[in-house]
Amino acid sequence: MAAIPDTARTALVLGTSGGIGGEVARQLRGAGWQVRALKRNLGGAAGEHGSRDADGIDWIEGDALDRAAVLRAAQGCAVIVHAVNPPGYKRWAEVVLPMIDNTLAAARAVGATVVLPGTVYNFGPETLPRVAEDAPQQPRTRKGAIRVELERRIEAAAAQGTRAIIVRAGDFFGPRVGNSWLAQGMVQPGRPVRTVREPGRPGIGHTWAYVPDVARTMVELIEQRAELAPFARFHMQGHRDADGTQMAAALRRVAERHGLAARRKPFAWPLVWIGALFSTTLREMLEMRYLWRETLELDNARLVRTLGREPHTPLDTALEATLAGLGCLGAPVAALAAGH
Repeated sequence: MAAIPDTARTALVLGTSGGIGGEVARQLRGAGWQVRALKRNLGGAAGEHGSRDADGIDWIEGDALDRAAVLRAAQGCAVIVHAVNPPGYKRWAEVVLPMIDNTLAAARAVGATVVLPGTVYNFGPETLPRVAEDAPQQPRTRKGAIRVELERRIEAAAAQGTRAIIVRAGDFFGPRVGNSWLAQGMVQPGRPVRTVREPGRPGIGHTWAYVPDVARTMVELIEQRAELAPFARFHMQGHRDADGTQMAAALRRVAERHGLAARRKPFAWPLVWIGALFSTTLREMLEMRYLWRETLELDNARLVRTLGREPHTPLDTALEATLAGLGCLGAPVAALAAGH
C-alpha cells in the first residue's frame, strides 16, 4: 500500500468542546500535532477569533453545519476528527447527516483522513451479545438508523478515495464527560457520591469506554493510518461489566476510599417514562433502553492485531479520575481529573 505523504501534522477536530473531541484534541497536541478546533460564537470562550488556548489548540469561529467554514478550517490538514454531535440527543435527524456530509466534502477537497468515534447504536438485539466490526447493522432506533447511514456515507466516500477510520466503543465516561450515562444516570455531578443508581438488570452485561483510552486508541491509529485499509473500522472492548453490577460496585469502592459511603439504588425508569412525555432527551433515553436489557460485548481482535494491545486504564483508576472531574469526591482530589 502506498504511503500517505505527511507534509503537515495538522488536524481539525470538530466537537472539541465535547468529551471525546476535547480529549482527542489534547492527546493529538501531546503527540506533536497542530490542532484546530471549530466553534460557533467563539467570543470569549477562547479569546479573540483564531486564538490559541492553554492546551495549544487553535480555535476558529465557525459551524460544522456551514460547509464553507469547515472547508476553510480544514485547509492544510492531514486529518479531520468528526466528534461533533447535537447535545442532549436533540435534533439528530436534522443535523447529524448534514454535518458528516460537510466533513467528507472538506476531507475530499484537502486529502484528509476522516476519523470518527463510533457507537453501538448501529446494532440491534439480533446481533448481540458479541459484536465484530462487520456484523450486520440492524438498528431498532432512530438514532441507530442515523448512525448506520452516517457510516454508510463515510464508506461510500472511502470508495471514492477519502480515507477513513472508525473506532466504535461502549458508553463513554471520563473526567470531562458530563453528557454520559455515568454522569447523568448513576451519580450526581457536583455532589459527593452518596447514591449509585443502577440502570441495568443484574445478570445483563454492559460495555463502558473510558474516554482517555478511546482517544489514545484513535491517536495511535491516526499515526498508523498509512498502513490501514482505506475504510478501517475497529472495536474497543473497553471495560466489561459482565453482570451489570460491577460498575456500580467499583463506583462505591472508589467512593469508600475517599470516606464516602454510597448506597446502591435502582435507576428510576418509571420517572423517565413520565418525563419522556415532555422531554426529547428522556424519550431518546427510553429508545436506547434495550442496551440495558441485552448483553453487548465488542470484539476487539482486529484492534489488538493492529496495535498489539488495546489502551486500557484500570477501572478504579479511571473511575477515581472521573468522579474527581465530576466534582463527586470533593475539592482536595480535583487534581486527579487533570492528571488523567
